Amino acid sequence: MPARIGMLTPSSNTVLEPYTAEILRSFGAEASVHFGRFRVTEISMSKGSQAQFDLGPVLDAAHLLADARVDVIAWNGTSSAWLGLERDLALCQEIEAATGIAATTTMLAYDRLFQAAGVTRIGLVTPYLGEVQERIISNYTRQGIEVVAERHLEDRGNFSFCQYTPDAVADCVRGVAAARPQMIAIVCTNFRGAPVAAALEREFNIPVIDSVAITAWATARLVDLDTARITGWGRLFAEFSSITDLRPTQAFATGVPSGSGPDTSSAGKPASTESAS
Repeated sequence: MPARIGMLTPSSNTVLEPYTAEILRSFGAEASVHFGRFRVTEISMSKGSQAQFDLGPVLDAAHLLADARVDVIAWNGTSSAWLGLERDLALCQEIEAATGIAATTTMLAYDRLFQAAGVTRIGLVTPYLGEVQERIISNYTRQGIEVVAERHLEDRGNFSFCQYTPDAVADCVRGVAAARPQMIAIVCTNFRGAPVAAALEREFNIPVIDSVAITAWATARLVDLDTARITGWGRLFAEFSSITDLRPTQAFATGVPSGSGPDTSSAGKPASTESAS
């Protein structure tokens, strides 16, 4: 039987499904990918936007994916980047308890990769509002990761994120590459970073890690597929194909505090951060 990969998708996202299918095409009949949606239409720090990520609707979507007897369920979204990584830890625990299926998320995959590679300095590219970007940077600071340069596009989306071309995303990446981070993270799963990652890595000799790509990488590893077989989508797949410890446990998410929300103070923000706005 092929490995069946399940992904929870924001309702207004039109990028991650086709890109994921293309990335995983290398496995042919050995794997299939299946998607479930729940409503996400805006990214901001408003109460209404944050409520989109309450556990109830997400778990309902996970239950429907479980009916397809998938082998893993991933939240293919980046909400815990600004809401706090502990939100994804709780979500994965709830999914696994309710369905018996292994679970992960985009942001937990980033966390595991940064730990495995010893990354403490990153460049950050998103389409988000400044208020969201500031929260992401603050949360990374709490995890011991310095954002040495950033670009954001001051958009509240979520559908509109897909309308930026791959070249526009590449320009944002070029804007942070000058700071020479250890890695560059393109954080948003409705943003067209995956097709340009490999070319940008050749240009700057810095790993460029797109959110759609890293979710495909993590889920493939969780079902024991060799991601070194995936070519053309960046260094992530071959260079980190041996990582196996991708389960979301509190011990694995080092630096995540036990509090219920992210730090809103300005302490620890990188003074060198640059803005596109």
